Amino acid sequence: MRKLKVFCLCAVFGAVCLAATPPCDNNDNDKDAADEARIIQVALQPSSLESNLRRLTDEIGGRVPGTPAMERAVDWGVQMFKDAGADSAHTEEFTIPYSWSEGATEMIVSSTGTPLDSNAEQSPEVNFRVRCVSIAWAPALAREKHVPVVEVGHGTAADFKKAGDISGKIVLVQTAVLKTWDDLFAEYNNAIPAVAAAVRGKAKAVVFIATREHDILYRHTNSFAGEIDRIPQVLVAREDGERMERLLAAGHPVWADLAIPNKIGGPIETANVVGEIKGSEKSDEFVILGAHLDSWELGTGALDNGCNAALVVDAMRAIKASGLRPRRSIRFILFSGEEEGLLGSRAYSVAHRPELDKAAGVIIWDAGTGKTTGFASGGRKDVLDTATRLTEPLRQFGLTELKTDMEWGTDHFDFMLEGVPTFVADQQEANYLENYHAVSDTYDKVDFPQLKKHVAEAAEFSFALANLSEKIGRRLTRAQIEQSMHDTHSVEMFKAFGVWDAWESGAIGRQN
Repeated sequence: MRKLKVFCLCAVFGAVCLAATPPCDNNDNDKDAADEARIIQVALQPSSLESNLRRLTDEIGGRVPGTPAMERAVDWGVQMFKDAGADSAHTEEFTIPYSWSEGATEMIVSSTGTPLDSNAEQSPEVNFRVRCVSIAWAPALAREKHVPVVEVGHGTAADFKKAGDISGKIVLVQTAVLKTWDDLFAEYNNAIPAVAAAVRGKAKAVVFIATREHDILYRHTNSFAGEIDRIPQVLVAREDGERMERLLAAGHPVWADLAIPNKIGGPIETANVVGEIKGSEKSDEFVILGAHLDSWELGTGALDNGCNAALVVDAMRAIKASGLRPRRSIRFILFSGEEEGLLGSRAYSVAHRPELDKAAGVIIWDAGTGKTTGFASGGRKDVLDTATRLTEPLRQFGLTELKTDMEWGTDHFDFMLEGVPTFVADQQEANYLENYHAVSDTYDKVDFPQLKKHVAEAAEFSFALANLSEKIGRRLTRAQIEQSMHDTHSVEMFKAFGVWDAWESGAIGRQN
């Protein structure tokens, strides 16, 4: 899942340009620079990165927690860390509250056509099969026949009011074609109130029109904590959805036969995979470099997020192959259950809460292979100067900006709410958006020359964070974290995604 962000004002219009910051005067600068250059050099050398990812995507495929494919992916992760030279590699199990898989979702639309002969007594029938998939973690729907379809615009309160009575009907929600990160964020944001309004209006089901053209189908979820959602939902091919819209706009009634035979079960066990390089001096303190290992299963999860799982492994390989050992330990983590609501990283942060005072930083990649332009620091202005210095060697790759955005939607989130310094890679869209969660998210879409640069960036930055004489920043208190939310104007976003109430109640985040 790609992160969702909100921008804030900081030192210079909300960002720090790496080129504009003078180097720090540090007695260890020359050695640090040589070490970092060495790691970058080794990271860019040929490796098993491509074959590792091919095994994960082509041979294992899409990876939903609770499936045999996810179990094989966990085994892959352990073996990859061992092959990369980890000092240790292990799994950490946790529970997801429900299992979910899609059955044979089917939607057939019927309508009335316009008579060619104005004297005809009956309009011709229109019938066509809709290409569709269920929204993940949505409830099943037994086959329903001849259900009226009503169009509700983009699903706003005004759109639902205009649509009138939706009880027992299928509501059709419009979307814009996906072009930018903002479009993707809007797709998630707009779905939440649309689902809530459909539930209040006692609709039979919600039908979202795909934001991708050319019949591309993909898998989203509007459930954000692994719970089964409140109403059946499907996503339909854009071309089919727009055909339905045109029929309705022309004044023709539209009905649908709809079956969503999802299979829903009880709690399931899955696991995070952790490989570690032990620190030379402060081994009890640690930096985390992470990416999520799970994916949706329509494609093979190459851009989201197999390429970055392979990146984490290859960054470990590069650091080990450099012959250098950082002062602090580095934990390389492949999280599970990210797509179901950041469940693996939340489980890890809670299980390790007693030692998070020792955490020296969390770095996450989760946006395919578009060029990395910088990092978002989770609202932390206090880390910017040091982070600017540490990432200066990465300017050669076009990584030139640090922002203080607080974000939701990837595996740094619960660490950020625990007060740990976090850094999320900001990346260009490249080919990520069209293939995001989609049938087309496959190995051939990966830009390996660019991914190799990301390996170098990840290896250098994680090593540099772990090798500082003092940690880059303190762990914030709960009050300080909440102040950062207000300072960065993030509260409304957190409310929109249902995490503010969990924060206020103490269900998530630092407890004191």
